[in-house]
Amino acid sequence: MAVTLGPSSLTQTSSHRNGSAKEVVEKHSIQKTWIVLEEKQIPYQYIEVNASLDPSSLLSLNPRGPIPTLYCPQPNGSKPLYESNIINEYLDDVFSSHQPHLFPLDPYKKARAKTWVDFVTSRIIPSFNRFLQAQGEGEIAKAHNEFLGHLKEFIDAMDSSGPYFFGEDFTMPDVALAPWAMRLWLLDHLKGGLRIPEPGEGGEDEQVWERWREWVDAVGSRNSVANTLSEKEYYLPIYKKHPRLSDLSLL
Repeated sequence: MAVTLGPSSLTQTSSHRNGSAKEVVEKHSIQKTWIVLEEKQIPYQYIEVNASLDPSSLLSLNPRGPIPTLYCPQPNGSKPLYESNIINEYLDDVFSSHQPHLFPLDPYKKARAKTWVDFVTSRIIPSFNRFLQAQGEGEIAKAHNEFLGHLKEFIDAMDSSGPYFFGEDFTMPDVALAPWAMRLWLLDHLKGGLRIPEPGEGGEDEQVWERWREWVDAVGSRNSVANTLSEKEYYLPIYKKHPRLSDLSLL
């Protein structure tokens, strides 16, 4: 899939599409950039590219092939950008006149936002993948505890006023985690569930999981998130057959 963004182009690929975001069933990082495009209302053209059938169309933009790829006009010719977090920061900077600002304008808050975007990328996402791929009771239990531990650390860092990471403002840490948070239901079908305590059953972590539910409800209700998801029925068969597809989310 390629998205032409004014004078630039954003290239993504997938194999099966359905619903509001048919292309992002397998590739979570594509959804991160799509959320940014929708949030900031940046004009773009949605163009499909099947890289498995016509890889030249993707590789001509980016010989290394990772997705998403943003093709950026420069004085000495267009150059590619890749890695979704970098693309998202670039879009927020270049289209700074488009609201909202997804990185806070305050330098300290912006640095803190980058810290937690990196935490999602380097801690939460890999542990999600390990949980999804774990086999055997012991390995699954270990992966489950690791994932919940990282998730709780992210929640503890949230502004207590809510509903988003920085309180009232939807920002890049929310964007970074949203695609995975919206897919946690997969663990109910594939790994016996995430087993987050129900309301009133969280014990000493009751406030943590109450804050988590508030965040999930707020993020999931945003049009930019809801409109870039596919129907659940199309996710499960793919992940059952190819559980390591979640590795693509690291791009």
